Amino acid sequence: MTLPPRSILDLAPVVEGADFSTTYARSLSLAQHAEQWGYKRFWLAEHHNMPDIASAATSVLISHIGAQTSSIRLGSGGIMLPNHAPLVIAEQFGTLEALYPGRIDLGLGRAPGTDYPTMHALRRDPERMDPNFDELLEELAFFMGPVSPHQPVKAYPGNNSAVPIWLLGSSTYSARLAGIKGLPFAFASHFAPDAMMRAIQIYREHFQPSEQLAKPYVMIGVNIIVAETNEEAQYLGTTEKQKFLNMIRGVQGKIPPPVWSMESVWLPHEKYQIEKQLRESIHGDQDTVRTRLAELTERTQADEIMANALIFDQEKKLRSYELLAAL
Repeated sequence: MTLPPRSILDLAPVVEGADFSTTYARSLSLAQHAEQWGYKRFWLAEHHNMPDIASAATSVLISHIGAQTSSIRLGSGGIMLPNHAPLVIAEQFGTLEALYPGRIDLGLGRAPGTDYPTMHALRRDPERMDPNFDELLEELAFFMGPVSPHQPVKAYPGNNSAVPIWLLGSSTYSARLAGIKGLPFAFASHFAPDAMMRAIQIYREHFQPSEQLAKPYVMIGVNIIVAETNEEAQYLGTTEKQKFLNMIRGVQGKIPPPVWSMESVWLPHEKYQIEKQLRESIHGDQDTVRTRLAELTERTQADEIMANALIFDQEKKLRSYELLAAL
């Protein structure tokens, strides 16, 4: 079968031995190569208080990459809307759209993208620690929509924006909301596979056509590593496994290099948890990855695949995405 279009999710991962400047240079290089290889989108995600992720100022980084690319779509995967005033996001993405017309996507999530103390530092007001996501989405759409004659507050830039809004999710909540609103939906199977099939079903069942979208559109986030051999891909993939191991252990640090075997690194119960959480990850040579991606596409009827390759070595990462683009 023909595989769906492919895109890239980049978290600006900070590997051991690298600083933020080097990390941003690597993300830019990846985006420039992705543009040459025909990837559809290059998205960055908002995270905070994580020493191994440098995409906290998501809009700034999108603009940096936009200035040095020419055609690939850029966006957020996502902006964590409850962390922000909708007016500010409307202004930021209205600005990005003015700078890079027809190339900007606004993907929105409702998780904090961080821990509770950092969430408190971001949101400040204890009365607004858990804002209603539906209301925030309505407010954002209002500021990005047409201006009414007596509207006291307007987004300049941002109003009358043609920026497509996406909803991102790892559960069924955003799936239902995306369907009701007639928005494209991206599911995070790269870290939350349990609800994938149910979320996609709910999205399609509740979909109502909108001005933005006439029929459902599903994008699946997948951890994908392609190498010359299956063995090399499995080796490179141990960086991803170590990242998730550190997360469940509550250990902070930069992205580690790969190891030849995880058996001396994790405990049996940790292995079970991580392999369950990462069961939709696809690591292998081109034939293996093509087969697994075709199976995933058949199972989900996905319209687009967004790949995330957590690879320590920059050249190996570029090679992985080059091989994926050629499938």
